[in-house]
Amino acid sequence: MPIQIIETKRLYRQISDQLRELIVAGEFPVDSRLPSERDLSVQLGVSRPSLREALIALEVEGYIEVRMGSGIYVCEPPPSSSGFDLSSEEGPLELIQARAMVEGEVAAAAAKAGRKADFDAVEKAIDQMEADAKAGVTPIDADCLFHVRVAQATGNSVLVGTVKRLFELRLGPLFDQLHSHFETPDVWAQAIAEHREVLKALRSKDPEKARAAMRRHMDIAYKRLSSSVTKAPVSKVKKAVKAAKPTPAEAKKAVRR
Repeated sequence: MPIQIIETKRLYRQISDQLRELIVAGEFPVDSRLPSERDLSVQLGVSRPSLREALIALEVEGYIEVRMGSGIYVCEPPPSSSGFDLSSEEGPLELIQARAMVEGEVAAAAAKAGRKADFDAVEKAIDQMEADAKAGVTPIDADCLFHVRVAQATGNSVLVGTVKRLFELRLGPLFDQLHSHFETPDVWAQAIAEHREVLKALRSKDPEKARAAMRRHMDIAYKRLSSSVTKAPVSKVKKAVKAAKPTPAEAKKAVRR
């Protein structure tokens, strides 16, 4: 047998591989409900966010069905490959964490180096997001444009390419499936409001405020998408927004500026 390359698998893939094997072996019969996310995470010795990424992967592949408010049920194993090659897919939550670190610094640099014309371009992207949302169109293209234009305000083409590439990774089947459980008009309205807060910080030419606003936006997205996939997201979103609001001390400081 020829020597094979040793592959270091992402954690969510290790989890999904084990659960898939158990399903195929009949440990979890078709139409049965899987243990709760809490119980599964304890049994597997992994965090709930990592488990949720694995469950989303299995849902994309057709092995399970997530029923909001009910639970996660085992489906008849697909007769052949679902057609999705998830081997190169980044974990959605890890991606958000990476974007928070990178784009927080990009926003700080943009606030320092950007000009009025740059910020006007960012505002037009937000306006397009709002128009798309009101028209019932998922404003993903305008969302991408917003983040790219913030990077363009830095004057650094490498940062522009990096931000664009990170956003493109968000367009994979795992992210799409995860978003399908949480995206609502209210969620997009909140996201658009978060974008306007970033713009406000950029126009103030305050790098610290811009960094904080972008990180807050990403933190809310992370909290939202790391919520239970079987529970209605509304209360989770409200908690995430509340947690991301500036403290009274931060608000006073902003007013003094």
